[in-house]
Amino acid sequence: MNPSGGERAESRFGAWAWLWLTLAVIVLDQWTKWLITSNFVEYQSLTLLPVFDLIRLHNEGAAFSFLSNASGWQRWMFTVLGIGVSAGLVVWLKRLPARGQSLLAAALALIIGGALGNVIDRVLLGHVIDFIHVHYRQWYFPAFNVADSSITVGAILLMLDSVLSGRRAAAN
Repeated sequence: MNPSGGERAESRFGAWAWLWLTLAVIVLDQWTKWLITSNFVEYQSLTLLPVFDLIRLHNEGAAFSFLSNASGWQRWMFTVLGIGVSAGLVVWLKRLPARGQSLLAAALALIIGGALGNVIDRVLLGHVIDFIHVHYRQWYFPAFNVADSSITVGAILLMLDSVLSGRRAAAN
């Protein structure tokens, strides 16, 4: 509290300033998916490198096409899950101090952006557009998109922040 009795905007809004990153992820994710759907039909691919293709795939499931062959209920379950997780992470982000936890704030913002990017697809299309396909010889990694990449990078940063926080606590 400041002397006038009001709470500083910095502490009231916490690390919400990081929501610009969430918005950037959503915009980039939706733009790249629009480019793919505008230029490729489903299953059409273009090899860019010997280990990298662009391909238009529709994923009705979750990561690695988990539950993609279910009868349709998974669309709404993953939509509700994405919105719920995002809401929880927004609350966590709001409660962070405005300064001093940038790595954690960036991690949360990336995860929120990725989750909401895929939620938009599920609500509007009934499936998620995947288009990045990495492979080596006979090994193929499941296709993914910018939102999935954002969630993955955010999760890695979250784990890194946890390790670094543990080390700081042990040093004190």
